[in-house]
Amino acid sequence: DVTLDPGTAQSELILSEDRKCVRHGDTRQDLPKTPERFDTCVSVLGSEGITGGRRYWEVEVGDKTGWTLGVCRESVRRKGWVTWSPGNGYWVVCLWDGGYEAWTSPLTPLPVRVQPRWVGVFLDYKAGEVSFYNMTDRSHLFTFADTFSGKLRPFFSPGINPGGTNAAPLTLCPVPAQP
Repeated sequence: DVTLDPGTAQSELILSEDRKCVRHGDTRQDLPKTPERFDTCVSVLGSEGITGGRRYWEVEVGDKTGWTLGVCRESVRRKGWVTWSPGNGYWVVCLWDGGYEAWTSPLTPLPVRVQPRWVGVFLDYKAGEVSFYNMTDRSHLFTFADTFSGKLRPFFSPGINPGGTNAAPLTLCPVPAQP
């Protein structure tokens, strides 16, 4: 059950009261400038730190024109412009400028047959894998393979909202418990 951590949210982000939705607002809010808060990148972390096991969550991306999802080390840089790459502690995929990409170095374009409206993120800490799935057609999007140490956190960026074209929120969806 992933919720968003308001203490990490960049000041232009609006979180829902239940901390399940995030969207880009029109103006900066007057929020405390803490080391935990992203100051430039429109990003927010999940509340729960992950140090082992397997976790799965789904995010409704709907008709958004830009977003980024994945996991990151809790210790990632949060000030200034940040390059989202495994070398910097980010394992993420995104929709950017009309294309889907995994933020590897260099970027890996993702062949997407059906536009995802829901994206599933599966983290297997011990195996060192973060996998992404298009839950609209149940296809695999990409898997990062790495070695994890320390605490990881779910990562979300709803993207900016130029002229109202990307106003919809990212919404964390309930996932039925498996028997």
